[in-house]
Amino acid sequence: GDSVTKTFVWAFEQGDASMRSILGGKGANLAEMTRIGLPVPPGFTISTEVCGLYATAKQVPVEVMAQVEEALATLEGKVGKQFGDSANPLLVSVRSGAPVSMPGMMDTILNLGLNDETVLAHARNTNNDRFAWDCYRRFIAMFANVVLGVSLHHFEQHLTARKEAWGVKQDPELNPAQLKQLVTEYKEIIERHGQAFPQAPREQLALAIAAVFDSWQNPRAHVYRRLNKIADSLGTAVNVQSMAFGNMGDDSATGVVFTRNPNSGHKEFYGEYLPNAQGEDVVAGIRTPLQIAQLAETMPGAYQQLFETCELLEKHYGDMQDIEFTIERGRLYMLQCRAGKRTPAAAIQIAVDLVKEGKISREQALLRIEPGMIDKLLHRGIDSTAKLDLLATGLAASPGAASGIAVFDPDRAQKLAAESKPVLLVRPETSPDDIHGIVVAQGILTARGGMTSHAAIVSRGMGKPCVVGCESIKIDLDARTFTIDGRTVHEGEIISVDGGTGRVINGAVPLVDPVLSPAFQELLGWADELRTLKVRANADNPQDAAKAREFGAEGIGLCRTEHMFGQGGHHPERMAVAQAMILAEEYEDRLEALEELRAMQRADFYAMFKAMVPFPVTIRLLDPPLHEFLPDEEELAIEVAVGRAKGDEGRELFEKELLLRKVRSLSEVNPMLGFRGCRLGMIFPEIYEMQVRAICEAAVQLKREGIEVSPEIMHPLVGHVNEYRALKAMTDRVAQ
Repeated sequence: GDSVTKTFVWAFEQGDASMRSILGGKGANLAEMTRIGLPVPPGFTISTEVCGLYATAKQVPVEVMAQVEEALATLEGKVGKQFGDSANPLLVSVRSGAPVSMPGMMDTILNLGLNDETVLAHARNTNNDRFAWDCYRRFIAMFANVVLGVSLHHFEQHLTARKEAWGVKQDPELNPAQLKQLVTEYKEIIERHGQAFPQAPREQLALAIAAVFDSWQNPRAHVYRRLNKIADSLGTAVNVQSMAFGNMGDDSATGVVFTRNPNSGHKEFYGEYLPNAQGEDVVAGIRTPLQIAQLAETMPGAYQQLFETCELLEKHYGDMQDIEFTIERGRLYMLQCRAGKRTPAAAIQIAVDLVKEGKISREQALLRIEPGMIDKLLHRGIDSTAKLDLLATGLAASPGAASGIAVFDPDRAQKLAAESKPVLLVRPETSPDDIHGIVVAQGILTARGGMTSHAAIVSRGMGKPCVVGCESIKIDLDARTFTIDGRTVHEGEIISVDGGTGRVINGAVPLVDPVLSPAFQELLGWADELRTLKVRANADNPQDAAKAREFGAEGIGLCRTEHMFGQGGHHPERMAVAQAMILAEEYEDRLEALEELRAMQRADFYAMFKAMVPFPVTIRLLDPPLHEFLPDEEELAIEVAVGRAKGDEGRELFEKELLLRKVRSLSEVNPMLGFRGCRLGMIFPEIYEMQVRAICEAAVQLKREGIEVSPEIMHPLVGHVNEYRALKAMTDRVAQ
């Protein structure tokens, strides 16, 4: 074979981030952190190549195990502990790590190297009998499960029975004597399954390594790879890392720190730690942790090292980091780091600060900010210092926060809102029939539906806070209540929703108005300098045009003239004229109505052009879905039938009958596809002629005032070149 021995086992300091395919994702990350000088608990990685060799030979090749021995000796030297030593034993964790992260792989084994002898040393060194025996108990169960194939439930069943017999509720209440007894009984469970728990640490390690490679071949992993088109040949690596203990006395600790404040984004340490504790204790919330600033007083050396590490990390990754750390006897160890989660306000502050510190470019800063974050900042939010009584969490469908009286039907919401009471509409889901309730509500909450449900889309359009798909609440419309986890909220009680996070809160919450920080303004300024795209707004009236301009729109891309005729119920007087125009039997009658509309349109266009100077405005000619402009056919039919039944005779009933006939003749199977858009303009050219005239007259009027405008006219729904030819000729003729 080859005279040069191939490297199968890499110490963390020998690798880097580019070696994902050899070291797997976890191994490459640990190597990268080590390479840039972070104090990572030392360890080594067995390469993904060995996975293939193992599958063929059904065992870890001898030369690989020889390299593991060498790596272990180096590791012992670094940490100053011996594997299996009765005075100062080295304990390690063993984890799998494929190049692509995937479920179904072997779970982590912690504290490998414990046995009947080393557990006593571990108890002495951590000065904590309870902890040492608990580590050993958990290690035996975990090892049995993932390596020896003895299912966890055997141990869990036994533990439950024992706790009942001893009258113990929670695991932490078990005393050292009880834990010792459990260890003995756990080993007996394994023996009953025809195996013995291995006492020799080297045997434990060899079996654990083999178990990781086996897990690559388990059915779950196979299925996952097939579904996600991941090659079987990739293989998994094995990471062996020395354990660091934060509970070895008062000079030890464990904690979590963010390199910047994740709420405000300010450059300050944010985090907490527990002296003489394990990582689980911080998460479990059994003890109240201390603020990270106190670490500077109690362990200044470790604190300084943590500070320098954070600077190094930010420079390297160009982002705010979330770090888990452990201090063992005054020595700092980094357990993991990742980009930290943050609020939208903090995201913007951090992005701008990182540019000023020279850690990232302006372009990178802009790419860090999701458009949704900006949206969230433009709405009122919940005061972050408030204590909240959280009821439930749904999907955050439309940002902003609101409080109001819980109301379960839209009619009632409208009634209460008319008495100027703040209402919060609660529905199983919303439909277009609920729109009047949504309009008056401060916020919306639905039990069903996703981010694209009716409630979500309508609320977003109106800029109202909305939480949807909150499936944990059970709504009873008849009783006008909803229940969650045995709590009941009745109609009339005040609740709050936070559409930015999906939280539903009992009672009123203190709201804060959006504050657009200097960093926010600065970031948007950079966006303006760098962008190549221009943005025009949708606006159908002069007010919207002015507002769009205020927000920096560079023109109007679409003005829908049917909206100017009062679709949406804003202009009942215009709607009446538009109806008269559409229903006119005689050409003369139609022209009369059109003249009235022309004056209205001309005034609108004049105001819109003026609001947008010097930017262009695109006006779309009339595209009315006819049914929205006509009287309701059913209502008319009822009125006519009632009139006939009463024996009415006379002009009024006659006109209603004529109108009904007209409405029926114009009714369409699918109004969204039929006689609309430019086809209406082809059949009734006088409508489009009137609009083109109004547009050009408004432009001429402005030109006389010395203001240049450039109107752009859009013909809707043109489907054929001949339609276009006729419309263009008409437009040019009228414009001339």
